[in-house]
Amino acid sequence: MVIADVVAETIASALNALAEQGKLGEGARAVLGGTRNWSVERPKRAEHGHLMSNVALALSKALKMQPRALAELLKEVLVQSKTIESVELAGPGFLNFKLRPVVFQDAVRDVVRTGPGFGRALSASGERIHLEFVSANPVGPMNVASGRNAILGDSIGRVLEAAGHRVTREYYVNDFGNQIRMFAESIVALDAGGEVPAEGYKGEYVRELATYLRKNDPAIFEKGRDELARIAITLMIRGIQGSKGLIGIRETLADLGVFHDVWFGEETLHRSGAVGLALAQLERNGYLQRKDGALFFVAKQAKEEKEDEKQQDKDRVVQKSDGSYTYFASDIAYHADKVARGYDRLITVLGADHHGYVARIENALEALGFSKDRYEAILYQLVFIYKGGELVKSSKRAGNFVTIEEVAEEVDQKMGRKGAGTDAIRFFFLSRSANSQVDFDIELATKRSLDNPVFYVQYGHARLTSVLKKAADIGITADTNASLEGLQHPDELAIALRLSEFPSTIRDAAAAREPHKIVFYAQELAREFQSYFTRLKADPILPQDSVRSQEGWEKSWDLDKTRARLLWVRAIRTVLAEALRLLGVSAPDRMDLPQGEVAQGEDVAEANAEAKEGSA
Repeated sequence: MVIADVVAETIASALNALAEQGKLGEGARAVLGGTRNWSVERPKRAEHGHLMSNVALALSKALKMQPRALAELLKEVLVQSKTIESVELAGPGFLNFKLRPVVFQDAVRDVVRTGPGFGRALSASGERIHLEFVSANPVGPMNVASGRNAILGDSIGRVLEAAGHRVTREYYVNDFGNQIRMFAESIVALDAGGEVPAEGYKGEYVRELATYLRKNDPAIFEKGRDELARIAITLMIRGIQGSKGLIGIRETLADLGVFHDVWFGEETLHRSGAVGLALAQLERNGYLQRKDGALFFVAKQAKEEKEDEKQQDKDRVVQKSDGSYTYFASDIAYHADKVARGYDRLITVLGADHHGYVARIENALEALGFSKDRYEAILYQLVFIYKGGELVKSSKRAGNFVTIEEVAEEVDQKMGRKGAGTDAIRFFFLSRSANSQVDFDIELATKRSLDNPVFYVQYGHARLTSVLKKAADIGITADTNASLEGLQHPDELAIALRLSEFPSTIRDAAAAREPHKIVFYAQELAREFQSYFTRLKADPILPQDSVRSQEGWEKSWDLDKTRARLLWVRAIRTVLAEALRLLGVSAPDRMDLPQGEVAQGEDVAEANAEAKEGSA
């Protein structure tokens, strides 16, 4: 239940009633039957009401009425509804609404009854989507940039599924070509005690790989470089058991909470002949031209629409004069395979330095008969790791870049919990839009402090859990059908409104491919509850020890209100946990807050007592 949607439907009903009464003039039915061009949303200032609408302003021209006159008519009808308690006109014709408490109470009950599925659309109600992400060259451990790709792609997949889409997650393994052969040459050079070629791969992991192969499969060095490269790439992906430097790309991704449905090898395209077949199809359709012995892809759109320079992409070589294929030829064959699998939409997550890649893939897809409107490239900016105020530039294991494994391990060690690094990395990486760079501060990420954003949100979940546990310990429980009339406090109603916004937040995040909207939502929900919890000292959720120590305290205590609040707490906990799940961040039931660390406005003695008990 989205409260804003309920109000919007109430307004729509009021408009239809006015039209039937002839108060909106001729042609009103046609206007109201068109696309809805007005909105219902939160006002900028809370004192203006729970929600506001621009409906009178949006429809006044089409209905040939003054905005305030239309607003006055709507007000007369809306105040009679079971949803809206009062309506105020503002400015040139805005409507500000104060809603009846029952609306918020119904929203809370909807969350409690639905449970963890609250906010999710019906499964398979959307598109069938192919989502390619990470696809980092498997010639080294994953760096932090690839880590951002992995986390961004994974969370986009999660919110797309929550919005009802069917998502196939795929990793395209670049296991063919000159880079792979150079990787093999680097291994051979180190095995022989020589120097790595100038364009080769350095780093302790390459030496460890050479040592492992010499010990376990020495015959591989006598075979061709292509076969050695294939074995090496397999080890890079799967890892070496017991190794700390080569745990494998799959294991690194698993530690980040990222899993792919399909691992697709570029080499298989060449071995199966798919590259040649795809190019032959394009040549028959007039998209390829031979020049100086080489074969070029020529996008017809680029030739026919010279005036649109931004959409053009220059002719690209797909087969060199020596007969070898380029990487672009592999990309064409790979996308031909995607198209043949029948997806409604193709999404690829790429680093911002691949922006030039987008136009050529769009042109290739159109040449293959797939509308470029059904292809999306999500470009993300770089990640910078800071420690002690200094930029971290290199890694002992990988040489000249920082691995995502090392960052996660350091956070784990400092926080004393396996998985703390993944939580921090995912939360921080997702807290920025893809087109913004990420500055990851290890010192901040390892603080057991409410200054640490991920710790703050997780602490909020732990505190909600603590309230429910304490209630059970003193024998106060509330079933799903308990009365919610006790929810009357303005903060309680405001948080109920926030809960009701979760489905629309998921929809918006999925439509925009922006998981950071979920981060912002979780932060706001946690902040609003923490603020409520720490300020409401005169009317706490649960009876304190001093109250329960008195005989017959149950008769003087408002247990109905307590039970209503417990259902409200359950609803908040459910939604906050689901928001964290969409981010791939854990929702701990218990977190220890260091002594003296308190939330804004919180009582120090109470916070210290909670931290000592480990109750939140």
